[in-house]
Amino acid sequence: MYNLPKLIGHRGVRNLSPENTIESIKLAKKMGLSWVEIDVKVSKDLIPILLHDDSLDRTTTGQGIPLEFNYKYLKNLDAGFFFYNKKTNICIPTLSEVLILSEFYNINLNIELKPNIGFEKENVNAIINVLKTSNFNKKYYFSSFDLNSLVIMKENLPSCRCGLLIDKFNKDISLNDVINISKKYNFFCCGFNKNLINYEIVKKIKNHNLNITIFSEENLSVNEANKLWSMGIDSIFIDDPTEFQLD
Repeated sequence: MYNLPKLIGHRGVRNLSPENTIESIKLAKKMGLSWVEIDVKVSKDLIPILLHDDSLDRTTTGQGIPLEFNYKYLKNLDAGFFFYNKKTNICIPTLSEVLILSEFYNINLNIELKPNIGFEKENVNAIINVLKTSNFNKKYYFSSFDLNSLVIMKENLPSCRCGLLIDKFNKDISLNDVINISKKYNFFCCGFNKNLINYEIVKKIKNHNLNITIFSEENLSVNEANKLWSMGIDSIFIDDPTEFQLD
């Protein structure tokens, strides 16, 4: 199985600094994290940018979906106001900028594919183009809740590492479905909401030589993390690693 770290910074370190920003990624590295998760989607002019939500409303001073605007407009939005409740000079970074930063600071990346519905192919192709034209030589892998995006990515970059994210099981997706999909498309990991995980699921996933990552709506404590690691979880996405002993 692929060697992932025990902790991956979630959108940088989103509890300590504005998520998906250069500032947050730098702070994650300063705190000792070697991997950071970022969310990537495209602007109207197909420039990959960092943004988690479908819309700009929650984390920037803009409104609407990024596909309605060229990056020239988006880069002038304040991406720190929501966090500090005051005007900042923090902007929405491009994936290109983050790759340069990560190369310089020796940061590995989990790139979560966050396409707006109907623009999965455009999102993936734009990300591939940036990666191919960059000098980024650090480790990275792709993840997404959107299977279509991961399949497109695998079709275009067969050797890339991908992992499906699962928030809940329902009639459309079961644990067996997750395993079968991962085997079919040669995914290397599965990411689960913390509330889903138990020993039975871990055992079944591990029997198929898949890595397991865990995400949560809230920051996990050291005790919670230790319990998950003892179960066999490989990586936990962390919002604030302050309490953890990092190398």
